[in-house]
Amino acid sequence: MQDTSRYSRQIRFAPIGEAGQTKISQASVLICGCGALGSLIAERLARAGVGRLRLVDRDWVEYSNLQRQALFTEADAASATPKAVAAAAALARINSEIALEPYVEDVHAGNIRRLSEGCEVVLDGTDNFETRFLINDYCLSSNTPWIHAGCLGASGQILSILPGTTACFRCLIPDLPPREAMETCDSAGVLGPTIGIIASWQASEALKVISGNLPAVCRGLIVLDSWNNDCRIVQLPRNPQCPACVHEDYPFLEGRIRTSTTVLCGKNAVQIDSPGIQHESLDVLAQKLSPLGEVTRNAYFVRLALAQHTLTIFRGGRTVVQGTTSEAEAKSLLAQTLGG
Repeated sequence: MQDTSRYSRQIRFAPIGEAGQTKISQASVLICGCGALGSLIAERLARAGVGRLRLVDRDWVEYSNLQRQALFTEADAASATPKAVAAAAALARINSEIALEPYVEDVHAGNIRRLSEGCEVVLDGTDNFETRFLINDYCLSSNTPWIHAGCLGASGQILSILPGTTACFRCLIPDLPPREAMETCDSAGVLGPTIGIIASWQASEALKVISGNLPAVCRGLIVLDSWNNDCRIVQLPRNPQCPACVHEDYPFLEGRIRTSTTVLCGKNAVQIDSPGIQHESLDVLAQKLSPLGEVTRNAYFVRLALAQHTLTIFRGGRTVVQGTTSEAEAKSLLAQTLGG
């Protein structure tokens, strides 16, 4: 049971009050991605007393993350701790009263239902459009509110999606953009304080949902530029031709659209699904790879350091090949090292 004196300033905010805080303490929230946005969202919601935070992330902490990703330390980067695990450990030190569930996984059509089970709202801390389209499909099909956000340079946007009421993500972006047409944090950079503004606004929208204040949820697209001091809300009506929220077509959730390789933002790396090794233990993989180069491992992955590349193989076979953004080169290197 929560000590409500801890949340006294929040309870004194009239739209929340005692009743709203009780709902917050009983809520379960899924945060997809624990990087720049996700780690800050998680901290805000942990301090607000959200009863259960489910933290899902496929990545590990690196030194380049520390400029903008809250919760992580140099020690986390030095040990390449998975972000979900590092975030959960930090949040436990902030609030020991709440339940924290870290998952070192990539969100995909095969696991999103399991990861989302029991959660009342989903928050977007991802860095790619395919996962956002998948979240949109799942949340529409399950009538689960979700809050999208993205940030690049000093600009960002937030869109709260209430299935059946507001526009959905595909009303905003109807089709998956080609990768070569999109700017990334590699090319445009990202300003740390802007991340804080966007993530805090996301967390505020989530608190509206779980405290029972749905009328207060923003119905438009919030767009801001912290460098040029601009903030506006763009009205976004539902698209009467939307394939998702109108026609209930969910190709990402059903697995009809899914890529087996992904170029990872900011890593000079490619992620590959490797079903051929999904049942091999990390110990077996470490033994198999040891003649090829320097091998390190922890409870979550095995890492092979080669002359020009590094392969990080997670439980279940998901592999990140660093040192290239060529999907063909990454697949070839994986085949050479693992024989498939």
